[in-house]
Formats: sequence, structure tokens, C-alpha cells
Amino acid sequence: MKITAQHILVNHEHTALDLQKKLSEGISFEELAKDFSECPSGKDGGSLGEFGKGMMVPSFEKAAFQLMPGEVSGIVRTQFGFHLIKRTK
Repeated sequence: MKITAQHILVNHEHTALDLQKKLSEGISFEELAKDFSECPSGKDGGSLGEFGKGMMVPSFEKAAFQLMPGEVSGIVRTQFGFHLIKRTK
């Protein structure tokens, strides 16, 4: 099984908390990814494209595969930093 997802990667949990607040205020995930993500994918609205199991670090993968399409995760910590993940399909 493969899914598609976007993410926003930041270095600090407080930044991720602030981004969650901005999402709840109606700012688009894509806009926040472009403005705040530390990952090169940010310029593409955080798009990671399609991936299957075993292609991402375990904590990221577990969170992404638990989401329903259109749903945004809570804060997910990996060795890269703090992520917000949005499953797109």
C-alpha cells in the first residue's frame, strides 16, 4: 500500500505548536510549508509524493499511515526535527 503526503519540518516543538495554531485559524498547510518548513519539500508545499511502508523513518511512517486523507497529524518527532504531516491520498 502506498500513500501520498505533505509535511512541514521545523527544528523546535514550540514552532510546530505555533503552526498548529495557524492551521486552526485557517491558514493553508501548503502556505505554512512554503514559509516555515526546513525541508527542501517546503517549496513544493511540503509534498513528499507517494511512498510505501519502509521508505520513511518509523515514527513518521506510523503517523502518516494512521491518517485519513485530508487529515493532519499531531506533532511527530524524528531525528530530523518536528513534523506536521498531512495525508493527501
